[in-house]
Amino acid sequence: MSRFVHSTFAAALAAGLVVTVVAQTRIVAQSHAFEVVTVAEDLVNPWSMAWLPNGDMLITERPGHLRIVKEGVLWPEPIAGVPDVRARGQGGLLEVAVHPDFENNQLIYLTIAKPSLDAEQAEGTTALIRARFDGTALTDIEEIFVAQAWGERNGHFGSRIAFDGQGHLFMTIGDRQAPPLMETVMEHPAQDASNHVGTIVRLNLDGSVPDDNPFVGREDFRPEIWSYGHRSPQGLAFDPATGNLWETEHGPMGGDELNLVSRGGNHGWPVVGFGINYNGARIHLDEIREGMVAPKHFWVPSIATSGLMIYDGDRFPNWRGDVFVGGLAGERLVRLPIDGTEVLGAVTLIDNIGRVRDIRQGPDGFIYVATETREGTPTRVVRLEPRD
Repeated sequence: MSRFVHSTFAAALAAGLVVTVVAQTRIVAQSHAFEVVTVAEDLVNPWSMAWLPNGDMLITERPGHLRIVKEGVLWPEPIAGVPDVRARGQGGLLEVAVHPDFENNQLIYLTIAKPSLDAEQAEGTTALIRARFDGTALTDIEEIFVAQAWGERNGHFGSRIAFDGQGHLFMTIGDRQAPPLMETVMEHPAQDASNHVGTIVRLNLDGSVPDDNPFVGREDFRPEIWSYGHRSPQGLAFDPATGNLWETEHGPMGGDELNLVSRGGNHGWPVVGFGINYNGARIHLDEIREGMVAPKHFWVPSIATSGLMIYDGDRFPNWRGDVFVGGLAGERLVRLPIDGTEVLGAVTLIDNIGRVRDIRQGPDGFIYVATETREGTPTRVVRLEPRD
């Protein structure tokens, strides 16, 4: 039995599910068989996917390229007009999202690791770009939000985007790898809401601050902040059925989290958590603490959680309402059935597929997965298609 099938089979049995192995890239889990089909390949660190109303697919490549798939074919040349990005470490061109009214305004959003304007400075932060896309190039480019999260380190930029359907955009910002020291966790930048380090922000679609944000009018909080105390938020999605906002974030060594995001909530990093530092040292004061939002699910050891999607399509009806999470470590796709706000379990649907960076439901109801570069494995976007 191949590693791919064996690992999927074992994970499903461990979760109490009945699984029948069909073939190396076809499994049955919870009454659904599927096949993995390649959509686009030979990409360079694909980070995010989005669809235009006409079905064209946009893909970001972290070094700074925006690509497009038309009628199933990846165009050879990147889209022109993408602004300069700080392509170091985990930074670069990150999220792409399509304005809810794209058919009328042709607007898309990009998040980037933004370089300092001072050429002598090595600092970077997370920025939100809005631009008009005519099908071939970006024009009318605006930088509509720049996070106050500057730092010289090359990771934890956050950058996922989600729309609430009420004229607001939510965006994640990481803790910029600010070192967590147990003796000073309460003074960590992610616990200091006078900046945007380790936060989820809520903006109007033009980048302005909504009047009803939870901390508007408070001098000790940035008005854009919706929640804080996050480490490295890698996934963000609204549940279409309930309107709940879910988020995934990396823990340190262990302690990856699936969070139900709380309005105005402090999600605790690094005061609370379930991981330890990479050198084996203790970080957290507690695993959970009153007044701090506890995760709905966590992973020890870490799977390096990445993209997040809540499925509501018709292609896999038994999975409707389930949460899907990618894992960079273990190169896996994980499904978590939920009941309202409670997670009922977790099962690995696929592993050894490549470092899963993003997961999306396409307009066709299929599940799309973007895998990052790793030596010896393909770098591609694949699609899960149901089979009898």
